[in-house]
This record gives sequence, C-alpha cells and structure tokens, in this order.
Amino acid sequence: MPAEHDAPHPALRLAQALIRCPSVTPEDRGALDVVADALRPAGFIIERPVFAEPGYPETPNLFARIGTRGPCLVFAGHTDVVPEGEGAWRHAPFDGAVANGMLYGRGAADMKGGIACMLAATLAFLGRRSADLSGSIAFLITGDEEGPAVNGTVKLLDWARARGERFDHCVLGEPTNPGRLGEMIKIGRRGSLTGKLTVLGRQGHVAYPHKAENPIPGLLRLASALIAEPLDRGTAHFDASNLEFTTIDVGNPATNVIPATARATFNVRFNDDWTAESLGAEIRQRLEQAAGNAVRFTLDLQPSNAPAFLTQPDTFVNRVSAAIQAETGLTPILSTTGGTSDARFIKDACPVIEFGLVGETMHQTDECVSVADLERLTAIYERVLDAYFRGAELPDRSR
Repeated sequence: MPAEHDAPHPALRLAQALIRCPSVTPEDRGALDVVADALRPAGFIIERPVFAEPGYPETPNLFARIGTRGPCLVFAGHTDVVPEGEGAWRHAPFDGAVANGMLYGRGAADMKGGIACMLAATLAFLGRRSADLSGSIAFLITGDEEGPAVNGTVKLLDWARARGERFDHCVLGEPTNPGRLGEMIKIGRRGSLTGKLTVLGRQGHVAYPHKAENPIPGLLRLASALIAEPLDRGTAHFDASNLEFTTIDVGNPATNVIPATARATFNVRFNDDWTAESLGAEIRQRLEQAAGNAVRFTLDLQPSNAPAFLTQPDTFVNRVSAAIQAETGLTPILSTTGGTSDARFIKDACPVIEFGLVGETMHQTDECVSVADLERLTAIYERVLDAYFRGAELPDRSR
C-alpha cells in the first residue's frame, strides 16, 4: 500500500469517485460520467444509450470502445447499487472512506471497485501499448443490474449488435471471491425457474368433511413428489440441481373451516442438464403422476430469463487463471455456483467469465474491500490484457 503522503492508486481514486455517486438503482447520479471521463482522454469513443420500457424506470447505460479490429475484449459491469439499508454504517455509505487499509462504501465490492480496477488496468495498458494495440477493447456498463434488469445489459447488447459491434471475449467484474482474492473464477451460472403450485379443494365445515374437499393433504402429496427424487446428480462443472420450496400458504384464519385452496411457491436452480422447457416438463410429469385422479391442481411456471450456461475452459480461461496465479499465488477454482448475473445475457454475444473482488460484504452494512486487493485486481486485469493482445510479460508484482 502507498504511504499516506503518496498519491492514491488510480483504482482507489476511481473507486472513491464512483462510490461518491449515490447511484442506488435506477438512479445514476453521475457514476457513468466518472467512467466516461476516465476513458475519453485515452481515445475511447463513448456512447450513452438510455433505454425505457413501460412500467420500468428509464435507465442510462454506457458503451465505450477503442480500436476497430478484432479481437475485441470486453469489460462489463454495473454502476447501480442496492440501497444503503437500515443499519448504522461505521463510515458514511457514499463517502468512499479509507480506514485501516479498507475502502468503505456502498458498491465497494459490488461492483464499483471492480469497475475502477478495469478502468485503471486499461489506462495503464494503453499507456504502454496504445500505438500497437492489435485489436479492440470495449466497456459495457449498465445502471440496471440490481433492479429489474430490463433496461440494462440485455438491451445494451441488442443496441450494440444492431450497430454491427462484435465481441470475442468478456470479463465481468462481479465479486466472485468468497474470502480471498484469487480463489474463484465463475465460468458459468445455474439457471433459475420459479413455480407457483395451487391445489384446488372445496371449502366446508371441519365437522362435515364429507361435504368439503381439503386441499392441504393434496398439496403435501404433490410437494413431496417434487422433492422425493433428485432432479439429477450434477454434471462436470455443475452441482446437482436443487428445488426449494419458499412458501406454503393457505390463508385461512379460521380453525373450523376447511380451506378452498392451498398454494406453494418453489424455485429451482438448475444445471446444464436442463433447459427451462425440459425442466418444466419434468416438474409437470412428476405432479401429474402424483396427483392421478385424486388431486386437482394448477401450475404457473414463471418465464425465466436465467438459463444455465457454461463457458468452456479454454485458452481464454487459462489466460485469466494464469494472470490470477501470477499476482496472488493462488490457482482459482472454476466455479458455477451462486445466483444470477448479467453474464446470462452476455453469454449470447461471446464467451464470458466473471472475476472481481472479494464479495464477503456485498449488500451489507459497512460494505468494504481491501485497498491492496484493488491494486492486485488492477494488476491481474492488466496481465489479462497483455496476454490477450500478446504483449510482453508484466513484472511479477505478487505479494
């Protein structure tokens, strides 16, 4: 870490500037200006498309590119953040304070810190290589990831595709590391499918059950059928798919009334054995077999924009892994765990991996990242750029 009298590392300075923009989704509050102002002097062409759709907030986005030839490496991320929450912060959530080697603020981990490292690495790389850049570098930055994700990356990619933009590989800067920088690269994500199950009965007095039809035993029967057997045993790069019930609701305040309906909601995080369609068919088959002619039910499967996907480990993934190992001494795990991210949209445009800071405090009170990790991540991204564009090896700066 630099001494207090030294100028702050570029990644720290940029991260602080971003954190000081209170860009709680869908507000921007100047965060994309920080990105544009950093890239424009280096020669990037900056575009600021704004997307709108009825029922959703209007959302600003940013696309930047330098170079016109391939290959094109894309850095992607989001500047919107979740609200500060109700807990008391040790340091104000939008001050970007540094204390005891840690940078505090909403978005420090998820993912303004990662964007700052991407920017700092790219500017350092171009400072050495801009005259002979053998390809292109692009940035896809959205302000709609923590929100509904309707007017963000998915539309930004459509917009870029309509303009003839082509991308070869992408690094998404989500905070992928559980506890230590260099532990984990995400090379895919599980899919997500939500189902709402309703069992139909007939209301009546509990003293006269023959005049009613209690839906609760039927619901328990169907729920048991869905979890009695595993959906699969996992695949080469994915854990087994898992179905979890998140609520069971009858909504009956009376103790002497048999209810008319009983409802349950479940979510499935599924691997690449399934598509949303094939998984939906399997769920319906299990329910119909368990129901027979005894249980009347309806099933509403929510449309999913989160399919399972995998970026095959290849030269690109190996280059990122080598850069991480050179700076941290760790060999990262290639993981597909966790929830969804904008990688689910980017994978349709090009192979995408996710690697960023430590995510232990993301979305929490006192969200923070190590200043040393900001420096290390910048060095990792710079190594990735060098390897991607066949540059000279960087000096070993591992600690």
